Amino acid sequence: MLRRRLLTLPVLSLVLLGVVGVRLVDVQVRHPDRYLAEGEDQRIASVTLPAGRGALVDRDGQALALSVPRRTVYADPSIIDDPGAVAAQLAPLLHVDRLELQDRMTGEGRFSVLARVLDDDVADTVEALDIRGIGTFLEYKRERPSDDLARSVVGTVSGDGSAGISGLELQLDDLLTGTPGEVTYERSKAPGGGAIAGTRRRIQEAQPGAQVSLTLDQALQYETERILAEHLERAGAEGGTAIISRPSTGEVLALANLSRDEETGAFDPSANNLGLTTVYEPGSVNKVITVAGALEEGLVTPDTVWSVPDELEVGDHVFTDSHPHPTTDWSITDIVATSSNVGTIMLGQGLGGDRLDEYLRRFGFGSGTGVDFPAESHGLLLDAEDYRDQSTALGSVPIGQGVSVTALQMLQAFNVLANDGTYVPARLVREVTRADGTVEPVPSEEPHRVVSATTAASVRAMMEQVVSRGTGQAAAVPGYSVAGKTGTARKPQPDGGYEDEDGRMHYVATFVGLLPAENPDLSILVAVDEPDPSRSIYAGDVAAPAFSELARWAVRDLDIPPAAGGSVSEVPDLSDSARDVTDAVIPPSGAREEDATGTAGDGASDPGATGDDADDAVDAVDADGDGAADAAGDGG
Repeated sequence: MLRRRLLTLPVLSLVLLGVVGVRLVDVQVRHPDRYLAEGEDQRIASVTLPAGRGALVDRDGQALALSVPRRTVYADPSIIDDPGAVAAQLAPLLHVDRLELQDRMTGEGRFSVLARVLDDDVADTVEALDIRGIGTFLEYKRERPSDDLARSVVGTVSGDGSAGISGLELQLDDLLTGTPGEVTYERSKAPGGGAIAGTRRRIQEAQPGAQVSLTLDQALQYETERILAEHLERAGAEGGTAIISRPSTGEVLALANLSRDEETGAFDPSANNLGLTTVYEPGSVNKVITVAGALEEGLVTPDTVWSVPDELEVGDHVFTDSHPHPTTDWSITDIVATSSNVGTIMLGQGLGGDRLDEYLRRFGFGSGTGVDFPAESHGLLLDAEDYRDQSTALGSVPIGQGVSVTALQMLQAFNVLANDGTYVPARLVREVTRADGTVEPVPSEEPHRVVSATTAASVRAMMEQVVSRGTGQAAAVPGYSVAGKTGTARKPQPDGGYEDEDGRMHYVATFVGLLPAENPDLSILVAVDEPDPSRSIYAGDVAAPAFSELARWAVRDLDIPPAAGGSVSEVPDLSDSARDVTDAVIPPSGAREEDATGTAGDGASDPGATGDDADDAVDAVDADGDGAADAAGDGG
């Protein structure tokens, strides 16, 4: 028995030695990397270094949004002995409800955020309390040094400041987002797992996001918002948009969207970039496209004289001019300066539906402006079959009802005329500066020809008459020639018509202008949403004066001189009959004649008044007196 036991012992030893050998082969030969990694995981720890989000700056480098380092307070619920007592201590400091804090400190897990991106003095106070289970870590807070300036353009970020959720913050998120870094170190197995002194440590620095330079001018943006707010208040409006751009480059220098605060009544920057995301029917500012198309097609010249009645039946509707007049011989310049609906519709009929639609699209309607802004609308255009023979659309669309555009699309159409017939895509971003200092210009889409330089110059000359002698006299800028156009359009209502449930009309009044008219270096659009009818609904009263004030400020800020030695293209002077009409609506003194179309309040309530032009109380009235609401509705 003893001998048998003595023989068993060596055999067992050999077996055990074999097992150890196999294990050693597995560890050392077959899977050395796996076990090395397991050891590393037990011994090596890492901490993520947050990366700052890139700044958004204006064209001169003034910060509109930037990220600053701030500390966030967190809790480790697993080691907090008395959550209620800790919550009572922290609630007054963090300005968070005590019971909410207590809930966050009693959940499962070992990490719970209590309050994000605190000011340094608050974070210092929390750390000084030295509460077991409470700590801080670094995050970045997105700050806007100019508060809500250009709010709808800049946009917003997530609560921790790491991701864009609207506006340019969202559009440029890939550029603005930084790359986090990492600190790797050897830790002890003691409770807390602190770093072992003298051991290796590897640091991979965080890389901040790129700085993006915008086309906006901070000072001009501020003045645009201020001036627009003042004029909206005078008009008793609900809100409005103003855009200033440099036509030659497509750069948007200022873009203001204001809406009335229901509680305070003040006009505040809107969170929604209405100038790009919301469409409206532009009214008579759209007439310049109809005129340009007719000139480009050779149907007329600026001095072509047509016999223009004061009403015209199209389809089953009758469209009228703002001021009753006998059938009169008017040049195309007269038609533009008086903003004749009938004359413009006749031009649209000469073009025909297919060509009218073509020019609307060539001028940028129905497509993006080039800025690629989040949720940017491309507008609403009719289908080809809607321009059938005797369609009401051939009456409503040439004068800007029955089509919908964004404010920037409308300004871009005028920029075509400023650029001698070339469409230059709009721009909101100039250049990107990478973390390593590399500066990269941001390319824009290629310009394209829309109409000839001759056509563009002729339309500008006609629009100069609008400001010097026509419906836009309040837009004049001392020392500068201004080419512009007024337009006041009915707002479609949710039911598809133009009357609200109380039978009232609502309006948008727009003025778009270029200066100097000879060689425009500046373009401005002002759109006033729902001006108070008891004051005035007309663009000549509520939008043109705002344009004038904005233009006077902008030419000083941008050092734009009056055109030196240039002249506006020659077009016929207004005829005596055309002057009679403009003088009746806008007397030479500049004051509106109350009984030209009834009082301003009457114009808004008159079922025959569409307000399609800034100084037109009657745009389109059918034989039954139902007005252009039906006409525009039929046109889509």
